[in-house]
Amino acid sequence: MTDRIPSDHETITSHRVSLSSVGRTSRVQVVLPDALDCDPFDIVSLALSGRNYHSQLTRAVSGDIVIMGAFANRRLARTAEGENQFQQWVADSGRGPGDSLELDVLRDGFAYGLRIPGERVIYEPPEPQRSSLSDIAQSLEES
Repeated sequence: MTDRIPSDHETITSHRVSLSSVGRTSRVQVVLPDALDCDPFDIVSLALSGRNYHSQLTRAVSGDIVIMGAFANRRLARTAEGENQFQQWVADSGRGPGDSLELDVLRDGFAYGLRIPGERVIYEPPEPQRSSLSDIAQSLEES
């Protein structure tokens, strides 16, 4: 069972990030700090105000690694099918381009959390998955 960790726990590192628009659309994204250990196209766990989702990181036109979506599972994150919980969470929070968020590092390279500045959140960080058949197939495709 995973331990619950508050956003103000000493093991959590937080970064102030800003929402920006994606081109001339109403969609928003969060640019990840360079200090994080993540690569474009990684699928990470992403908690939005404490609720766990999955996100496939992408590379913006600027070259930055960004979060643009959060989905119910890894497959949906990879295909961007289904409801994008990130865009919905941003809309529900009343936030928009130029507004700040807190990006909490739960496990660098694997699990992150987003919250409204000043909000205290209780996270349940997931355990890293062991290699699955899809990971093996993907590594063979890359070879």
